[in-house]
Amino acid sequence: MRSFWGKAALAGAGMLMANITVQAQLQKDYPIKPVAFTQVRVNDNFWAPKIRTNASVTIPYTLEQCRKTGRIDNFLRAAGKIPGDKLTEYTFDDTDLYKVIEGASYGLQMQPNPGLEKYLDTLISIIGAAQEKDGYLYTFRTVKAAKPHEWIGSKRWEKEEDLSHELYNSGHLFEAAVAHYQATGKKTLLNIAIRNADLLVRDFGWGKEEKFPGHQIVETGLTRLYRVTGNKSYLDLAKFFLDVRGPGTHYSQEYSQSHKKVTDQHEAVGHAVRATYMYTGMADVAALTGDRKYLTAIDDIWDDVVDRKLYITGGIGATGAGEAFGAAYELPNMSAYAETCAAIANVYWNSRMFLLHGDAKYIDVLERTLYNGLLSGVSISGDRFFYPNPLASMGQHQRSAWFGCACCISNMTRFLPSMPGYVYAQKDNDLYVNLFVGDSATIQLKAGKVNIVQQTDYPWNGKDEITINTAKPTTFTLRVRIPGWAENRPVPGNLYFEEDSSAVKIPILLNGNPVAYTTEKGYAVINRSWKKGDKVTLDFPMEVRKILAAAAVKDDHSRFALERGPIMYCLEGPDNKDATVQNIVVDKQAVVSPVYRPDLLSGVMTLQMPGNSASRQLNSDSLIRSSQTVTAIPYFSWANRGPAEMTVWIPFEASAARPKPAPTIASKSKVTASVKNQRMYMALNDQYEPKDSKDNSALYLHWWPAKGTTEWVQYTFDSSHTVSSSKVYWYDDGPFGGCRVPAAWKLYYKQGGEWKPVNAKAPYTVEKDKYNVITFEPVTTTALKLEIQLPADNAAGIHEWIVE
Repeated sequence: MRSFWGKAALAGAGMLMANITVQAQLQKDYPIKPVAFTQVRVNDNFWAPKIRTNASVTIPYTLEQCRKTGRIDNFLRAAGKIPGDKLTEYTFDDTDLYKVIEGASYGLQMQPNPGLEKYLDTLISIIGAAQEKDGYLYTFRTVKAAKPHEWIGSKRWEKEEDLSHELYNSGHLFEAAVAHYQATGKKTLLNIAIRNADLLVRDFGWGKEEKFPGHQIVETGLTRLYRVTGNKSYLDLAKFFLDVRGPGTHYSQEYSQSHKKVTDQHEAVGHAVRATYMYTGMADVAALTGDRKYLTAIDDIWDDVVDRKLYITGGIGATGAGEAFGAAYELPNMSAYAETCAAIANVYWNSRMFLLHGDAKYIDVLERTLYNGLLSGVSISGDRFFYPNPLASMGQHQRSAWFGCACCISNMTRFLPSMPGYVYAQKDNDLYVNLFVGDSATIQLKAGKVNIVQQTDYPWNGKDEITINTAKPTTFTLRVRIPGWAENRPVPGNLYFEEDSSAVKIPILLNGNPVAYTTEKGYAVINRSWKKGDKVTLDFPMEVRKILAAAAVKDDHSRFALERGPIMYCLEGPDNKDATVQNIVVDKQAVVSPVYRPDLLSGVMTLQMPGNSASRQLNSDSLIRSSQTVTAIPYFSWANRGPAEMTVWIPFEASAARPKPAPTIASKSKVTASVKNQRMYMALNDQYEPKDSKDNSALYLHWWPAKGTTEWVQYTFDSSHTVSSSKVYWYDDGPFGGCRVPAAWKLYYKQGGEWKPVNAKAPYTVEKDKYNVITFEPVTTTALKLEIQLPADNAAGIHEWIVE
């Protein structure tokens, strides 16, 4: 794909004029307008390289993966262009192609590329050929497979409220179509989307198919189509898809936010990506219709998230069970799901909340998410990815080249090119500066055209010079966000705080002299007649801050997190003694020193501080403690150097740390198993004491989704040992998960080339929430094997296997 990335000119002036005309016809919309990313040229040393990497590496890589994995073949088979009915794994795989086309189209708006544009034309013709005559576009049904996917149902829309994702696919199609049209002026994909949207208008509505989307996003896709076409039936349908949700169908449940009418929802529940896409759609429809009942609901839901369910990295979705929001203050670190897609959706939602209310607190959350929990989703190289973004790891988490469910990868490709669109916003003669990014932008206010230039080394440096250029003296109001972190407020609300902090006022210079300013909704407000070359200078304090969590967040007790500017930090193995960080303790009063490392991770600001670490020793409860220099790196940059330990929340009391394991028979053994997953093997001998059988805050080995089979794990010792006891702590995440304690288990030792059962002194036990101990006649051997019979209807798993 790299050969597609050259340079050329774009057409589209007529399309832009047509779009402006449609926009003028819309009676309502957000009171504040974002300044489109096409008007903002980012040229700094932080975001510009990341956007270039997305264009030169991530988008071509993802397009190629769509080809290799059969996503393009889905459309070719549906169109009858190639034989066979074997499709990819998931019914929403078509959206990966739509999302990459969207991201590539954004890229074309910023950098013309005739080769890429031609390739998109080819893809769009393939998509169009797969569309049925009445506008239906869903390859998994159109292909008429001999054995249809179990999620699709026997007829259109039958399982839409459950798993078919027919409307989810349409939503991403609409988003891609608008992006491609605005980039190229071509209506090829837009016409495909319009035919599909017209079908939805014919099929869905009161008195017709009264069903809601199982996975939301069609709502925002429809509002985007409405803005481009002016066809109000698309807006009406988006509102219907919101209003039809609620009790009364088999699929009404918190998981899909259909347990209540949307206007009766005041708490964030269920699948975090679906939820935040829906809240974004509610904001769009509220803005375009003036329906304020939606606003009451999403205002309350936003408060619930920020006060109770937000990770310090801006991540949302605490649990992998349903990829969902957890209960209030349920924010585990090792098992944090914090899906990349959820972070992207959180940015979309907070951006809309700002456009509705004009309050900087929404941009505070957006910025925190953007620099931390979102950016962590893609590697520095641009071709390795995270699906979940945990806040601690024993080394089991590592970036992947691809996922069977690739939604986060394709979502990242479409988000990064649009990032400049979050820097500025405008309302009449108010110009908002929301993010601090080196750039140049030209913005049309009512009073006249304004060129604004930011020069900054943010986020490593707090100084930002904002130069205003106007053709003639022009009166307007500049509103510069004062970040909450700069005023000792890590996030809105009380979920996270800095101990013993007090509010500070940020000095602002105008043409080198202090300027008096008022503050409104988190913005420094400067109203004056501006002339060419006027310069506003801010210098945000970049002290390192130790952030604490509310007492209700049990997982963060006796720990702090390090913040510098908008960047959250973590400890990672490669930078610290013995590649171990879970055993580190740093005093709350320790002095932390920033050190910029141009040679590390493409150039990052590191933090260094004194600390100590603890290690266990054999046959003793006392710990070996040693002093060391502790190094922290930006959270977004972790896991770029292979598997490693990591933690965001650093213990300041020894009781919160996890000492380095002692060298036992088990810890020195080589692990093999019938499940081929090296990352899980370290669970067996990491000496982590689980709280109970369903504790997923650390590692465990499991055989899900296998059922009823005979499985095994094996320790091959470093040398011959005499052993006479073994104990196992089972993983069982019932009643909702797929693992239960095994039906039976048995221990074997190796003698020569044979496996022989140990001579047990008592019957084997199978119990939850405790170690199951077996003692046996002593054997001298080089290996032990644990044989497990899985239950008939479930898998099984192991937290820890100890040998004595």
